[in-house]
Amino acid sequence: MPTRVVLLGATGSIGRQALDVIRRYPGEFELVGAIAGRRVDALREATAPFGPVPMVVVDPDGPTPYGVAVGPAAAAALCAQDGADCVLVGGGGAAALGPTLAACRAGRSVALATKEVLVMAGEVVVAAALAGGAELVPVDSEHSAIWQCLRGEDPLTVRRLILTASGGAFLRRGLEALQGVTAAEALQHPTWQMGPKITVDCATLMNKGLEVIEAHFLFAVPYPQIHVVVHPESAVHSAVEFVDGTTVAQLGHADMRAPIALALAGGRRLPQVVAPLELGAVGQLHFEAVDPVRFPALALARRAGERGGAHPAVLNAANEMAVAAFLSDRLPFTEIVTVVASVVDAFEPPASVSLETIVAADRWAREAVRARLPTAVGRGG
Repeated sequence: MPTRVVLLGATGSIGRQALDVIRRYPGEFELVGAIAGRRVDALREATAPFGPVPMVVVDPDGPTPYGVAVGPAAAAALCAQDGADCVLVGGGGAAALGPTLAACRAGRSVALATKEVLVMAGEVVVAAALAGGAELVPVDSEHSAIWQCLRGEDPLTVRRLILTASGGAFLRRGLEALQGVTAAEALQHPTWQMGPKITVDCATLMNKGLEVIEAHFLFAVPYPQIHVVVHPESAVHSAVEFVDGTTVAQLGHADMRAPIALALAGGRRLPQVVAPLELGAVGQLHFEAVDPVRFPALALARRAGERGGAHPAVLNAANEMAVAAFLSDRLPFTEIVTVVASVVDAFEPPASVSLETIVAADRWAREAVRARLPTAVGRGG
C-alpha cells in the first residue's frame, strides 16, 4: 500500500520537488492532502496532475474555489487526518508549527524540511511527538545526512555531529568588503538553488546556526558535540565522528529530491531518485574551520539554543525580520546579525515554555526588530 502523504508547503521549492518525487513513484506514494500559505492558483496548478486532492490555503491571496478549505485550523485538521501516514513539512516557516504539532499528536510520521519548527519550539514539538507516538524524520540535507550516518550505530559511540556549510555567496570576502553588498549579490549562492531568505542565511551562516539547534532536538545531542565546518563544494552534506576516531560522511549532489524520497519512504532507498555523484568528476574536496569573527551568527545561535526556552524562537523571528529588511534595502548586510543579537540579548524569557509563550516571543521579537530599523537604514550609498 502506498504511503499516504500530506504536503505542507506544496507551492514552495521543497513542495515542488516533493510533488515530483510522489509523481515519479506512484506505487510508493499517494498524495492525500496539500497545503499552501497564500497562493490559491499555484496550489491548484501544483496538485492538478494528482486528481482531486483535499487542499487548504492558510491565508489566501484571492477567492478560494469550492472544495478548498481556509485557515490554520483546516491545515492542522488535514495533517492529523486518519487517512495520512506521513506529513511532509516543506514550508510555512513559523506558520507550520500548528499543523506540525497536530500531526505529532496524531502519531503521524513527520518529515521535517522546515527547520523553523524545531528552532522555534523544539521542546514542545519533541514532547508532542513522544506523547503521540510520532516519528520526526529529517529532510534538511544536512540532517538527513546525519540520520543516514547514524543508522545502525550505537548512540553512545557518537563523539560529534559535523554539519557542513558552503559559506554562501561571500565566503572569500573579508569584513570590509561586505560593506554595501546588495541583495542581488547575496542571492548568488554557489551550489544550491533556494529561496531568498535561506540564501541570505547561508551568507551570514545563520542558516547553520539554526541547523545546530535543529540537530540538537532531532538527535538529542548536546550543543558542544555539534560542530560546523565550511565545505565550499557542498558534496559532503554532513558527517558523524565516533569515539573510535573514525568519521562517516554522506556525499551526493545538491538535490533535495534524494532526502525527500528517503524520508517519505521511511528510510528505504528508491531506485534512481537522483544521478550518482561521480567522485572523479568532483576532484578535490576542501574543508576549513569557521571564522568566528567573520561569521558571528553561528555563536549567536548557539547561545540562544543553550539558553533554551523561547530564546531560539526570538532568534528565528528576529532573523526573519532582519533578513527581510536587508532584502528590501532597509538594513545593511553587515547589520543583520547585529540587530538580531541585540533583540536576543534584550529578551526576558517567560517562566514556562508553551505554544502560547513561543508565539508571544515570536511576536515580541518582530516588533523589537521593527523598533530598531530606523537606526540602521540604508547602505551608505
